Amino acid sequence: MRPFYLMLLAFGSVLGFSGWRAPQPPVPLEGCCWAGCSAAAPWGFFAHRRINRLAVMTLPPEMLVFFKRHVDWIADHATDADMRRYAIPAEGPRHYIDLDEYGSPPFEALPRTFTEALLQYTEVFGITSNGDTLLVYSGRRASASDTLKAWRTYFMQHVVPAFTNPDRRLEADALSMFLDQHNLIAPALQAAFFEESLSAHGILPWHLQKMQRDLTEAFRRRDAKRILRLCTDIGHYIGDAHVPLHTTSNYNGQKTGQVGIHAFWESRIPELFADEQYDYFVGKPQHIGNATHYYWNTVLNSHKLVDSVLSIEWRLRQHYPADQQKCPETRGRAVVIVPCPEYAATYQQAMDGMVERQMRSAIRAVASAWYSAWIDAGQPNLSQMDAPEFTEEDRREETLLQQQYEKGRILGRPEDH
Repeated sequence: MRPFYLMLLAFGSVLGFSGWRAPQPPVPLEGCCWAGCSAAAPWGFFAHRRINRLAVMTLPPEMLVFFKRHVDWIADHATDADMRRYAIPAEGPRHYIDLDEYGSPPFEALPRTFTEALLQYTEVFGITSNGDTLLVYSGRRASASDTLKAWRTYFMQHVVPAFTNPDRRLEADALSMFLDQHNLIAPALQAAFFEESLSAHGILPWHLQKMQRDLTEAFRRRDAKRILRLCTDIGHYIGDAHVPLHTTSNYNGQKTGQVGIHAFWESRIPELFADEQYDYFVGKPQHIGNATHYYWNTVLNSHKLVDSVLSIEWRLRQHYPADQQKCPETRGRAVVIVPCPEYAATYQQAMDGMVERQMRSAIRAVASAWYSAWIDAGQPNLSQMDAPEFTEEDRREETLLQQQYEKGRILGRPEDH
C-alpha cells in the first residue's frame, strides 16, 4: 500500500541510507514490447529496483547496520544483470529456464544440481593428430557405474569451470590422461571440446545455487564490495525466478499469438499499480536450509502459474474492445504504444492479485537469501566491516557496460522480453 511504502522511504531518510551511486541507466520502453517492439527488461527495471530496496528493509538490525548504508547502490544496480546481457553472451541463460522443454511437471528426471545436469546434457569430443573428431562421452549414453562416477569428477574439475568459455574448449592433455587412467578410448589428442544443451533453455535455478554459495563465501571473507555485488545480482535472479514467463519456452506468448505479454505482466502492471495498491509488508526473512530445494521450488511454483498468465489474457483480449487495449504514451521524447491503464487494471483483477503475490514473495526470498548466506558464514559482525572502495577501474567497467547496453542488442538468445 502506498502509505506503507512512503513510511519506508521516510524510515530510510531518518537512518541516513546512502552509498556510492553510479549514473542510472536509461529506463527502457518496457511496455512497447506489447505492441511488438523491443527494449523490455525482465520484471522491468522498476520492479527489480523496488524488490531489492524493500528486501533491505526486512533485514535484522545486525545486517541492517551495513545494508542501510548501501541501499541506494543495491537498488540502483539491481538491473546490472540485465545490462550484462548486452555485453556477455553467457549472461542470458542465467535469467530463465524453459521447463517445458524437459517434459511434464514436476520434471523429476531433470537433475537439480548443475554438475549432474551437465553430465546428462553434455557431449565431450577429442580431436586426434589426424584431425579426426571422436565422441568420448555422451550424457545420453551414460549409465550409473564406476565410469560415470569418474566422469563426474572430471566434469567438476574441467567442464564446469569451462562452461562460460565461448569456444567450449577443454585441455587435451588432461582429457587424454583421464581416458588413459580409466581404460577408456585413449588416443593422443591435440584438442578437446564439449557441447551442451542447457544454455539453450536456461540455467536459472542452477545459477542461483552457485550465487548462494558465492555470497556465503563473500560474507565469510568479509569482502564488502563482493557482498554488495553478489547481493544485488542474486536479488535480480531471484526476482526473475518469480516471473512465471521466465520458466517457459513460450516466454513472450510467441507460441500462442500473445507477443508482448511478457512486458505486459512483469513491467506494465507493476509500474501502474505496485506503489499505489500493493502491500509491501512481507515479514522477516527465513533461513534457507537447502538452497537446491528452495530455488527449484521457486521456479516450479512460478511455472504452475504460466497457464493462468496466458489463458486469462487470451480470454480477456477476445472480449475487451480492441480499440481500448493499446494506447499511445509519451516517454521522454518518444511516443510508444503500451497496454491501456484500464485494460491493464482489468487483467490484473482477473489474475486475482498474482503479480502482487509474486512480487511480495520475491522480496522475502531475496532477503532470505542474503540472511541465509550471512547465517551460514557464521554471522560476521557487519558493523565493523570496512566500507567498499569503488575504484576508477570499477567506474570504467560500469561505463563500458552502460555503452554496451545502449547499443540495444542482446547477446545470446535474441528474443527480447
